[in-house]
Amino acid sequence: MIPNLSHCWESGNWKYHIMNNRRGETMETVKIIRFDPHKCRGHYDCERACSQMLFKDNIGGDHSAIRIIKSSQGFVMTNCNQCGLCIDACPVQAIRRVPNGNVLLNKNVCVGCQACVAFCPRGVMRKAPNTIEPFKCISCGACVASCPEDALELVKVNIADVEEEIYAKQGVCE
Repeated sequence: MIPNLSHCWESGNWKYHIMNNRRGETMETVKIIRFDPHKCRGHYDCERACSQMLFKDNIGGDHSAIRIIKSSQGFVMTNCNQCGLCIDACPVQAIRRVPNGNVLLNKNVCVGCQACVAFCPRGVMRKAPNTIEPFKCISCGACVASCPEDALELVKVNIADVEEEIYAKQGVCE
């Protein structure tokens, strides 16, 4: 299923993902995790806290929705920015934008087809070993609270800004 991207540009303003909120409500802000690479020291406490929150274990790695990766430039983070592009990729409508603006997966509805994993433009909708349903960052803040270096911050941003960044990188609204 190809998402409807007709909302990309209208009257010079980015439109919000109304298509992704199937109830027709418009949400303007969303909570995301912001990363400061200059503060990160690679403790991976954030990954373990995420794993504990999502899977009730502290393995981190494959069970964490946030990933800290060491590069030649230092550390980088990958996690969901709540763009919502995965919502229309789901054939059973198991993914939706909730009233606070975040994108959540209903595991009771999910059939495990992994369409959202394949469609995610950032590669952050993930599948853990021994699970049927994929998972992603829900911006709960467990990782933020666990970081000893204060390299992570839970912030509210405009959904339009998140979408503009995604579309600009993908070139889908040119």
